Amino acid sequence: MPNNQFKKGELYSFITGKASTAIARRLQKKFNNAGLNLTIEQWSVLYQLWKEDGKSQQELCNATFRDKPSITRLVDNLEKLQLVKRIPADNDRRINLIFLTRQAQKLQEETMGLAEETLNEALDGVPADRVDICKEVLKVVYDNLK
Repeated sequence: MPNNQFKKGELYSFITGKASTAIARRLQKKFNNAGLNLTIEQWSVLYQLWKEDGKSQQELCNATFRDKPSITRLVDNLEKLQLVKRIPADNDRRINLIFLTRQAQKLQEETMGLAEETLNEALDGVPADRVDICKEVLKVVYDNLK
């Protein structure tokens, strides 16, 4: 017997990620209000590079759950904004490694602060133990489907 405790209408809302979309919209609004010329999609690529600079475009695809054309477009636009640079890999010149510029490194503290502020607003009134349970459940859901 399936462990589906959702009514048909609720399941669609769950799958579409209303909460995730609301958080992304709020963060984008904060970026805009701060005068940052940066989309949430671009920020997600920068975030991965702040964790580990010099990733390949394929590694960025895997880390951000985006396809190659999307990552190529995002990296192109980040390059135009002078936030990243492509450098051919030493061992395989067909592979470009993506590195942050100084300008992108300077954005890290400000954007991460805005992201933390947004998450704090989103989780206002949610007890920490409930957040932990939510994380555990979503990890199981992800692991079941990957």
